[in-house]
Amino acid sequence: MLESLEIDYNCANASTDLPSLLQELEQLEQTAQAGQSDEQKQQQLNRVRNQIHFIRNKCDIPHES
Repeated sequence: MLESLEIDYNCANASTDLPSLLQELEQLEQTAQAGQSDEQKQQQLNRVRNQIHFIRNKCDIPHES
């Protein structure tokens, strides 16, 4: 997960950041995080989804079906 995304995010990084985030999201969705509450898991999933959404919107990358 990226630490933070700012309004000045460089879209040149999207080709590496987006696949990494998508892979992380897939892993989070498939595995139960030991020692984390349901709320913690949901917050982590939401944060990764928000980062993906931010990059796609900022860099005008369509969502693949």
